[in-house]
Amino acid sequence: MTKPITLTIDGGQTVSALLLTPPNPHACYILAHGAGTGMTHPFMTAVATGLASRGIATLRYQFPYMERGSRRPDTPRVAHATVRAAVEEAGRRLPGLPLLAGGKSFGGRMTSQAQAESPLPGVQGLVFFGFPLHAAGKPSDERAAHLSDVGVPMLFLQGMRDALADTGLLKSVVKRLGKLATLHLVPDADHSFHVPARSGRTDAEVMGEMLDVVARWGGRFVGWGKSSRL
Repeated sequence: MTKPITLTIDGGQTVSALLLTPPNPHACYILAHGAGTGMTHPFMTAVATGLASRGIATLRYQFPYMERGSRRPDTPRVAHATVRAAVEEAGRRLPGLPLLAGGKSFGGRMTSQAQAESPLPGVQGLVFFGFPLHAAGKPSDERAAHLSDVGVPMLFLQGMRDALADTGLLKSVVKRLGKLATLHLVPDADHSFHVPARSGRTDAEVMGEMLDVVARWGGRFVGWGKSSRL
């Protein structure tokens, strides 16, 4: 069952969040939305419900700008504070559970920046759905510079047609990060993980593949043990 909750950020500002906890969860993933969509977007809902069926709780939340209905993302300072509030709330509500954090595109990058700046309490790994390595049509790896300061395992789930992440550049970034980084490439998928009909696959099949990868990777790196689901 999905439970609406409220997060309080530094300074007393509040944002909405949704906590989905399956029976006997073995981990919790705190996930942030992309720049143009909120926590109730179908992609976010699919991640939450799919992970619940794999024994992983989720806490998804709004950034303040999205809560206000604005199209202009928050400053990094505000975004990082929101990430921290979400992580701390998950730790309070699900004490003792291993925590993962990250999210879709912008949300994943804000999470990694927050972790690089100062470790997020209890977070044992980061999961990125479409890390936005650069702006469309402007290949660069400058946005990855902070990842060397993250200090926990990272899983990159990336479409091979993603206009915001040149595959060659991303492979180089992951190679530099060494054992802490794992890259899972999805053939034919774009930044939204949509695949064309000619691929012979559906978006739902792609989502299932990625969530299976998250569950296996998390069990391996975070150590919540083996499960019959994996």
